Parts: sequence; structure tokens; C-alpha cells
Amino acid sequence: YMTSSLSFFPPTAKVGKTSLIMSLVSEEFPQVVPYRAEEITIPADVTPERVPTHIVDYSEAEQTDEQLSSEISKANVICIVYAVNNKKSIEKVTSHWIPLINDNTDKDSSILKEYFYHYFINESIKMLMKKYSTCSAKNLKNISELFYYAQKAVLHPTGPLYCPEEKRMKPTCIKALTRIFKVSDLDNDGILNDNELNFFQRTCFNAPLASQALEDVKNVVRKNVIDGVCDNGLTLKGFLFLHTLFIQRGRHETTWTVLRRFGYDDDLELHQDYLFPLTLKIPPDCTTELNHNAYLFLQSVFDKHDKDRDCALSPEELKDLFDVFPYMPWGPDVNNTVCTNDEGWITYQGYLSQWTLTTYLDVQRCLEYLGYLGYSIISEQESQAAAITVTRDKKIDLQKKQTQRSVFRCNIFGDSGSGKSGFLQAFLGRNLMRQNTVSEEHMSYYAISTAYVYGQEKYLLLHEVFPDFDVLSDTDLACDIVCLVYDASNPHSFEYCARVFKQYFMDTKTPCMMIAAKSDLQETKQLYALTPLEFCRKHKMPPPQAFTCNTADAPCKDIYTKLTTMAMHPHVTQADLKSSTFWLRVSVGATVFAVLGFAMYRVLLKQR
Repeated sequence: YMTSSLSFFPPTAKVGKTSLIMSLVSEEFPQVVPYRAEEITIPADVTPERVPTHIVDYSEAEQTDEQLSSEISKANVICIVYAVNNKKSIEKVTSHWIPLINDNTDKDSSILKEYFYHYFINESIKMLMKKYSTCSAKNLKNISELFYYAQKAVLHPTGPLYCPEEKRMKPTCIKALTRIFKVSDLDNDGILNDNELNFFQRTCFNAPLASQALEDVKNVVRKNVIDGVCDNGLTLKGFLFLHTLFIQRGRHETTWTVLRRFGYDDDLELHQDYLFPLTLKIPPDCTTELNHNAYLFLQSVFDKHDKDRDCALSPEELKDLFDVFPYMPWGPDVNNTVCTNDEGWITYQGYLSQWTLTTYLDVQRCLEYLGYLGYSIISEQESQAAAITVTRDKKIDLQKKQTQRSVFRCNIFGDSGSGKSGFLQAFLGRNLMRQNTVSEEHMSYYAISTAYVYGQEKYLLLHEVFPDFDVLSDTDLACDIVCLVYDASNPHSFEYCARVFKQYFMDTKTPCMMIAAKSDLQETKQLYALTPLEFCRKHKMPPPQAFTCNTADAPCKDIYTKLTTMAMHPHVTQADLKSSTFWLRVSVGATVFAVLGFAMYRVLLKQR
């Protein structure tokens, strides 16, 4: 956790604070007591919380006001000592020391007011003495307890959790515990059943609850909270009541253990080390993908929130899924980046595709999102970094003529109006009529979905590159395959594709394919020295592929299978690319496995 610094200040001289320190260290009452004890460090291995503690004494006789202010500012917790037989020392606690300390600390600093301050202000000293035992250095009474509670005030402060005046938890604490409840509610029925409670208990405290202990907990809730228990499970209302009870009974270390296990820091914000467990070093020509266990987790999250079992997430279901996030991570453009159903809702395939896209483009953002969902906790991994696979160098794939990647990037180049956006949207199964219903401001420069090559499911990521020939970045050029799109009905359209290829890709090993878009319109002779077919032959590219999205039904997807195949096998010869048998094997495999893939999900969904 931290290193705690504990400072002792006496209201008046000779109240016994130096004797307390020396008695703790020597375990006997000192016969000779100096004005001030030397700074003492208690090692972590002898403290209950495993945290080293520096104890700093103060003496008005030996130290200045400036030194006092410096010690106050450095302390994690301050213990004010008074003598029970000295009325003046008691009065000086509230009249001098607490105001002085408050003036020299920020509002979040811990005086032992976690336990005492409220009572000095609002209760009589008599009530204070009734509630808390005194310490005695001479009799070695409650010495260890004093230092334990001092540590506890730092490590498990009440302030961020609970408002004693209003006798209820603070909103930030309620918000954090609500997220924890939702993450732990594995079936999303609004109730923590016995299995979920036991998993929660093991996760936080490394031990399950006995059946009788579980019933005892639920009985306490039943007696105190209406609707705290439903269908023999703990509701959110009951869950929050239990933590309020822990705090009120001085057991707030229980609540802090839960909060910290789920990634929260002392300010009840998710800790940066939890959200971003490590900085993944991605070498050049390597990419990031989700592994099998990560996909299983994300499938379970989808299934948990797909209440109507229609294999798509309605706006309400999507909002419920992201309720554990501090903000909505997916905007309207996502619906034009992945597959949706007829209502425009993100499908199961589209949902996994968006996660795949995020992992590929911004792995740190993916780690953050998985952290909000509680991946490391639910999957029982050290961190969400366990969900990520860094692929091997692309050069090795080329040498071995095979790849282990599952995600391939295709950058789309073409002049303005050539049909690039239509090509992206057609990959998501949208014809021209449906594309025309999409708002311009919600359009996406990415599209991602699956393609099947030789029975293997792969993700193809299409990225539309802005047609500014002179400012193409390394990101614009880094991809597995290049797609050059020209408008077959515009005589000036092909020239841009030819220029891009010759300047940026002619001398690379990146495979390229030419797309003759808008093939439903009258083809026009291109005003270029070579025809598109002649250009492709000269540069050993496949012939231009005719394409249109102006269809009655969903556009044909064969071209995307070809692109994925070329990305997977950049070493494939031109003879293979021209072979009709080669493409027939690929396309038949794609059709069969696409149908089987969706059918298998339906079967698994019914089983669950």
C-alpha cells in the first residue's frame, strides 16, 4: 500500500506521548524519558497491514513552530495525546491542536479525528472515555492498539466512505460499490445468488463463506432492509446496506479490501495501475489481438446483457452493458463500423468485431475497457494484460509463408467520389439504398467484420485513407494489403490510384488489388497512359475487380474474401491469383463456415 508516517503532538508538556513511543519499542515503561524520542521505523513484517511505519515525536521545548508545521505537512496520520488527569491538556485538544493541524493540512489528511475529532466537537469527554479505552505506557495498556488504529486511519480511512453527520455512505462510495455489484452479478439478474456471493468472497478474501454464514448474512439484511434479499439472493440495496453496517461498526477495512480488490484507489477512483497494468511494447510489424480467453469473456458479457436473446444489443441493453464505465465508450459511428441488424442494433458479430478493432488500433484503450468490465477479476487473471496477444514480426510470417494472425488490415485508397465509403459499408452487408440513410456525421473511416479463408475465421479491418496524396503518414501506409478503388464511370478516377501505387507501394512486398467501383454504371475509358488492366499486368497485380453496392440485396462479399486471402498469403503467386479453382475453394469455404459459425452461436445460446 504505502509507507505511513505517524506524528505525536501533546496538548501540553508531560502528557506521556514520548513514553508511549518508547514503551511500544522496548515493551517496558522507561524510567528516564527524554523531551523527544528519536524517529523510529517499524518494519512492515511486524505490522498487521504489512506497511512500514515511521514514528515521529514532537517536543515544544526542542523544536520551532516552523519544524512543527513541516512535520504536520509530512505526516500521514497525527495522534494527539492528552492526559486524562489534566483538564488543561484535554481542553487544549480542541482549542489549539486540532485548529492548528487543520490549518496546516488539506481536508483529506488524517488526524486521528477518524476516531476522536467528531466526539471532541459533538460529545462530552465523558462519552468519549466511555466509547474508547485510554492508553497507559506504564501498564503497557492498549499501546499496540493505538498504533494499529493510527495505521488504520491511513490505510482504511472512513472519510471517503461515510458521512457521520448524515449517517450514510458518500455518493462516490455508493457509485463504486454499485459497479462492483454489477460486475459480480454474473447473470445480470440484479441479485447476487449463493454462487456469485461465494465467488465474490473468494475473490476479495481468499475464502468462501460457509452455507450457514451466508444465511446469517442474508438474515441480517432481511431484518433491516425491505427488498434487501430477493429470491434468496442479495440485491444491490442489501449489498450497500451490508457495507454501511461494516463502516458503522468500525469494520471499514472490509469495505476497503473489496474496493481495492476491484481496482479503486484512496480517492475511490479506479487506479491507473489497474486500468493500465503495463505498457505493452509493440515492436514494428507486430500487432495486438485478443486471445481465446478474452473472447470467451466478452461473449459471456454479451450473453449477460442480451436479455431478449435476439443476438443483438438494443440501445437499452448496450447502455446497461456500459453502465460500469464512467462514460459511454461507443459513439454512433460504431454502428457504421460493424455489423448491425435491420433495426441498426449491434449484432453479436459486430460486438466482437468492435472489440477486435479497439485492440488492434489502441490496445491501451482496450485494457482500460476490460478493466471497467472486471476482466482480471472475473477471469481470475493477474491483470487484463493477460487478454492480449502480441503477434510475431510480419517478416517472420513472410519467411515461413504462413501466419498466426487473426486480424488483417486493408487500407483503402482512392480519389474523392471513387466509392471508398460505399466499399466499406458494403462489407457490413449494406447496399446503396441502406447506405443513403446513414447520417454523414456518423460515418466511419473503418469497417471490420469476419471473412472465412480455407475454413478459418479471420477479421478483415478496412480503413479508408483520406485522399490527400502529399500527406500520407506511416499509419496510412502500414497494412497487410492495399485496396486501390477507382470509379469505373469517371475517366479521371484511375490516375490517382496509379500515382499512389507507383509512389508508395510499387517497391514494397505489400500485396495490392485494384477495385473498379460503381460497375453498375456505364464503364468509361480512363484518361491514363495504360488501361487499368494493362497497368495491373505490368505491375503483376490481379486484374481489376468489378464491384458495386447498388444491389437489391446485400452486396456480394467475395471480394472481401479475396482481400483477406491475399493478406494472409502475400507470397501467393500471380498464377494462383488468376486461377478460378483457387478462388472457388476460398469462396465455398467462406460460405459454408459463415453459415456454420452463426448456427453454432445459436446452438450455444440455447444451451446457455
